[in-house]
Amino acid sequence: MTYQLRPEDGLIISAKAILIEQLMAAASHLENPVNGVDDAVHRARRRLKRARALYRLIAAASPDLRRRENIRLRDIARHLATLRDASALIESLHYLQSFADNADEQQALHQALSMLDTQKGESTDSADQTLQNAATACRDAADLLNSTDIPLRRAKAARIVQKAWKKLLAKAHHAILACEEGFEPESFHTLRKATQTYWMYLSLLRDLWPSAFALKRQSAKQLADVLGHENDLAMLSAAIDAQAARFDSAETLSHLLGLIIRRQQALREEALVAAKALFGDDIGLEPVIIAQLWRLRVDEAAVTE
Repeated sequence: MTYQLRPEDGLIISAKAILIEQLMAAASHLENPVNGVDDAVHRARRRLKRARALYRLIAAASPDLRRRENIRLRDIARHLATLRDASALIESLHYLQSFADNADEQQALHQALSMLDTQKGESTDSADQTLQNAATACRDAADLLNSTDIPLRRAKAARIVQKAWKKLLAKAHHAILACEEGFEPESFHTLRKATQTYWMYLSLLRDLWPSAFALKRQSAKQLADVLGHENDLAMLSAAIDAQAARFDSAETLSHLLGLIIRRQQALREEALVAAKALFGDDIGLEPVIIAQLWRLRVDEAAVTE
């Protein structure tokens, strides 16, 4: 099934079908990690993010359900993240290699890679049980949806989508302002989550406004990638700082942290420019257009029935 809502089928019917498909696919990835644990966790977490974004979009239809399931899916994702922590840090070090300015920075990266490779080898003992537990939790979440009725009049669907869309855009605007004021890591993390969710909203409703949404999806994906690298480097910096004593010298550590900070700063500046372009419109306009297009699609479908 395509990750795409069908207004003509009704918001809840269409959303439930997508949610169940995403959750069952996540469980399948975890139960059959054919390309290894890292790949299975990555694919499952991607499905969970898509499910959580869709729950946000329909939140006003069943706030209590959305709240409970968001906690469940968040906890599943967090447990899975522990299996990829070491690999994600290693990927960040590889990413930094092309930005090292001198031999000292390259040597610092090499030492950190050796250290994290060793750490990764020591942390895989409980992976099978973690994967199984997460798969079971995903299937439980899908079963709950199958047995849950969410009554919603069709006339309210457009307003629910409009409300969620506006709330997301407001969150992105607030995050941009916070980033401008202090360049705090948490502000960029919030902006990243808002951007990822925006990309998913655009994907879910891409047929309502294909030309505009194709461009916006591309821009949102590019911004999310930039912010993803920034977030990874924030995690890497914290991990390196926590293991400072394992480096052969303070100078080596200083070279590595300097490289991380320099690259982070460049990514943040790039992200702010892109975010202002992506989220630069009035936050009230786009949600109204989305609601109107939703109603139009429903009306067109009714005429052809």
